[in-house]
Amino acid sequence: MRLVLGDITKMDTDAIVNAASSDLRPCPGICSAIFAAADTEKLLAACKKIGRCRIGKAVITPSFGLACKYIIHVAGVGWYSGRYNDRMLFADCYRSALQKAAAYHCKSVAIPLMFSGDFHIPRAQALQIVADVVSGFEKSHPSLEISLVLYKQSIYDLAKKIISNAQK
Repeated sequence: MRLVLGDITKMDTDAIVNAASSDLRPCPGICSAIFAAADTEKLLAACKKIGRCRIGKAVITPSFGLACKYIIHVAGVGWYSGRYNDRMLFADCYRSALQKAAAYHCKSVAIPLMFSGDFHIPRAQALQIVADVVSGFEKSHPSLEISLVLYKQSIYDLAKKIISNAQK
């Protein structure tokens, strides 16, 4: 997995991953940024046609004007004091997104740090789970180039530390 400090909406990968709500409507954060950067009306129509997405699962749409081909929408999970089920559902979000990218024969995918921070999973725990999921996925899909795209220097620095420790 490659770490990138930047804007996921500008990634020139086969797919980018969107931290979506289960009704696939724009919600604050990365989701709103993706809808704003794409052709919003077309993306809204495509999401409306799909309808809903179960928590921890992924659906896919065209990118509607972004540099990537596809947007993989993952319905997110809340964080209720770190119960085992919360961690499993959080991992499922990433696993489902990567499986969807592989199913669509993507050679590259950009993923954000989803559903973490305020009112969600603590970032350090989130990054550790992401590192574990991606590491396991890369073993069975070595040709898929996975980029973890982080928008803040402080989160990027934390990710670098956690990922390098996980690889030791």
